[in-house]
Amino acid sequence: MDTIPSYCMVTSKVLRIPAKDYQGAQGLSLEEIVNDLVVRREITLSWSVPEITDVCKDCEAAGKTCYFSISRNTAFCRHHSEKIVKLTTGPSAAAFVILLAAIITLYIFRKSEKEKETRIKVEKFLATYSDTKPTRYTFLQLKKMTRRFKVQLGQGGFGSVYKGVLPNGVPVAVKMLERSKGEGEEFINEVATIGRIHHVNVVRLLGFCSDGSRRALIYEFLPNESLEKYIFSRNSTSHQEPFRMDKLQEIAIGIARGIEYLHQGCDHRILHFDIKPHNILLDHNYNPKISDFGLAKLCSRDQSIVTMTAARGTMGYIAPEIYSRNFGTVSYKSDVYSFGMLMLELVGGKKIADPEIENQGEAYFPELVYEQLVSRQELELDIDMTASEEEIAKKLAIVALWCVQWNPVNRPTMSRTVQMLMGSLQDLEMPPKPFVPSLGYDTSEVPNEV
Repeated sequence: MDTIPSYCMVTSKVLRIPAKDYQGAQGLSLEEIVNDLVVRREITLSWSVPEITDVCKDCEAAGKTCYFSISRNTAFCRHHSEKIVKLTTGPSAAAFVILLAAIITLYIFRKSEKEKETRIKVEKFLATYSDTKPTRYTFLQLKKMTRRFKVQLGQGGFGSVYKGVLPNGVPVAVKMLERSKGEGEEFINEVATIGRIHHVNVVRLLGFCSDGSRRALIYEFLPNESLEKYIFSRNSTSHQEPFRMDKLQEIAIGIARGIEYLHQGCDHRILHFDIKPHNILLDHNYNPKISDFGLAKLCSRDQSIVTMTAARGTMGYIAPEIYSRNFGTVSYKSDVYSFGMLMLELVGGKKIADPEIENQGEAYFPELVYEQLVSRQELELDIDMTASEEEIAKKLAIVALWCVQWNPVNRPTMSRTVQMLMGSLQDLEMPPKPFVPSLGYDTSEVPNEV
């Protein structure tokens, strides 16, 4: 060991301490270890130079600069180091900056072009529907309507929803399409579908905004929020009083009538593709209204098959044929399946795909409902019910099991579904087990379609 030569320069003011190998490290934090090493103990710094000192002395005597390579663990000499560094790093840094600027410019240009194409597409659509579309508002009017977006009602997959008031004093819900995908498809779908229809069980679109790249949809305001707030409250810490079975039956019938209207009551058949409790809003009397038509498709009323390039919907409510054509073709029957899953949640008061259920090793709830009805002729639910409520629950469950048949052919139409919900339990037949491909079942068992 030698003392550090006087001609050595300070290259770093940081000293690396192998704290993890420090004998007193057990049970101490890193800060405590360093404090103990540096403050409380005497540290002796020493250095070892087997042949480095001689190499550097000869190097500096020749007017060169001495360097040390960590990777090779050896010293070496170099002429005019500063110029070399400038020549090697200067052009590289400049090239990197130029490349980065070019990438950013290209990204901004493409984004601008895409936004321009989307605006043109939206404006062409609005010109086509000029006679039937709702009132158009500017973004400035939206800001005034929502008091600069002061009260947020919720957050969805496509953006935020704010409370507002129209100039005539009517309260509204304003959905800003902040993350709209598909070149304005969400906006166009909503305006093209519910912008021209009126039904007591479908949320009403009162207006819209298409101002540059800003797009928004203005709906009637529904004070009681979504259905999922109420049907899952019995299994949560929520203080919300759950609905009784007679009210759940009213809600199920209202939703069914809304879907029936979309399928058969409009000039074009409207397929929703995202029926779920979150998309069912409740008015001041708790009447259900179907909302969120961002994934909807329009087709002619006599069209029985729909072409789809990708699956759409929400996990747990998506019909099997949307995943695989081996289960049948995509049609309005896909909405029937989603409605059946929603009704099973109404009856059970729990989510279809609940991770907590899997952890507890419980059976898949729709299959559990079927097995209970077949083996015991009754439902075992974790709620106290009267005899009439038990009958309603059983009827809702049987209709739901018809709706979630894997083979679309075995599912009833929404018109037939409404009839079954309005009828008595004694008039219903027990459906086949719906959780396996039922292509071999006798379709004569299916309720008559209307």
